[in-house]
Amino acid sequence: MAIAIEPVAERHTGEVYEISRSGWETDVPDIPHASPAVFRATLWRSWPATKHERYVAFLDGVAAGFLQLSLPQADNLGNVDVALLIAPKNRRRGVGRAMWAHAVERTQALGRKHLVGSTTDHNDAGEAFAVAMGASPGLAEVRSRLDVPPPDQDRLDALLVDSWRHADGYRLVQWTGVPPEEFLDDLAYLDGRLNLDAPTGDLALEPQKVDAARVRATEERQIAVGRTAFHTGVGHAASGRVVAWTVIAGENDTPTHAWQNITIVDPDHRGRRLGMIVKLENLRQARILRPELAAIDTFNAAANRHMLAINEAMGFRRVDSWMQWQLTL
Repeated sequence: MAIAIEPVAERHTGEVYEISRSGWETDVPDIPHASPAVFRATLWRSWPATKHERYVAFLDGVAAGFLQLSLPQADNLGNVDVALLIAPKNRRRGVGRAMWAHAVERTQALGRKHLVGSTTDHNDAGEAFAVAMGASPGLAEVRSRLDVPPPDQDRLDALLVDSWRHADGYRLVQWTGVPPEEFLDDLAYLDGRLNLDAPTGDLALEPQKVDAARVRATEERQIAVGRTAFHTGVGHAASGRVVAWTVIAGENDTPTHAWQNITIVDPDHRGRRLGMIVKLENLRQARILRPELAAIDTFNAAANRHMLAINEAMGFRRVDSWMQWQLTL
């Protein structure tokens, strides 16, 4: 068997899509895979402050594997995030090992030190592969799902009313897409706190350097690839600052599914149920603006008991477990 690895070019897009789709539908069949249009758009448009290298592996001339290396440019400069996908029909034939070896080679050539990639418990071979490649467990995560409409909406309505009783002096702010200009600095501060406030396990992660331009560019990228993000924040009346923020985002051509993304509260404003408020209010907004919505998935560190408790109170149920692995060179 001959394995060849090439940088992904435009002509490879269809082959890479099929590798990704087939692997995704085998390993996590309950999560909708990106449509061809969204996949193509995300393949060729990087996240802000990130560069990507993408490679396709051929086994005896047939496209069999896809490797994406994500390279932070503003922070975490020693890290490489690795996404490695092998078509199910071509697994256990050496393609994964060859692509991992290529990822290690590129990491060394770039002067970086840490490779980070994830596996799911739906695919037992993933853990065995990570161990065989010398990686160590870095952060255990839980994926949870909220069925929409929630099973007990009356209870959620009462929970929201009660939460607002603890938040005197705060106001609700909501938007979709690019945030209003006056919110950008506050959101950049909150976003930059995520690696400080959420558990990161044994991963070599430092706080992200986020500014207003990066927040704006992130939302512009969401729009460009065919996604809509629904945002809810809480403003502090006395200071005028946005001090809590959450996001639900989903692809426009898959309106039945979305992801619960960041939820964060400024440490100086915790203890007032602002996390619960923004999540419940944003769920309401997303359901109004996307009435077809049927399921929302989210990831949390298994050690993040506070956020898991909020999600469980909202009706999220645990679906599966994931592990982020790290290889330090």
